[in-house]
Formats: sequence, structure tokens, C-alpha cells
Amino acid sequence: MIRTLDNVAQPNDEWSGAQPDPGTSKGPYRLYNIGSNNPVELSRFIEIIEERVGKKAQKNLLPLQPGDVPATYANVDDLITDVGYKPSTSVEEGIANFVDWYRDFYNV
Repeated sequence: MIRTLDNVAQPNDEWSGAQPDPGTSKGPYRLYNIGSNNPVELSRFIEIIEERVGKKAQKNLLPLQPGDVPATYANVDDLITDVGYKPSTSVEEGIANFVDWYRDFYNV
């Protein structure tokens, strides 16, 4: 976040409401994905949380629902190009850190 302050976004003069680029604007801002630049299956996220909390999740597996996205990931190419930052925290480490923080913050 701090690094973006040193790299203020420039307006995109070619931005058009008819064919908008959702990451830019005619205004001086940019939206960045912050992730690993690699897809991770939801089942893997659940496995990591289960391992970290020492408990199995109760799952109710259903077919894809309207609006579900079958595959997606955080493309961080713009963040790397514009700001010079490439996230390097693995999903395992990130979830472990989050679970530890959550337990500490909520005294769980």
C-alpha cells in the first residue's frame, strides 16, 4: 500500500465508458489485484484452513450456482509493472498468518 503512494497513477486518456477498462479511469487512480498470480482451488483453501485450525469443515457440495466463476486468479501484472511489487507470500503462509491473527484478535 505504501509503495503505491510513491507511484501515483496517471489518468487513462483512452478510457471510454463504451468499452471501460475496470482497472483504470479518466481520473488518477488504479485498482490492483494483490495475490500470488497463480490460481488456487477453493478446496485447497479449505484444506489449509482445516489443517491450521485442526478441524474438518462441514461441506455441502453443490453444482455451480448462477454467478459462480469456475476459474479465476489475481493477475498482478499491473502491480508489478506500475509499482515494482510482486507478492511472494504463499497461500499456506498467508492463511496461517490470518488464522493466527484472527485467533489472537478475537481471543479464540
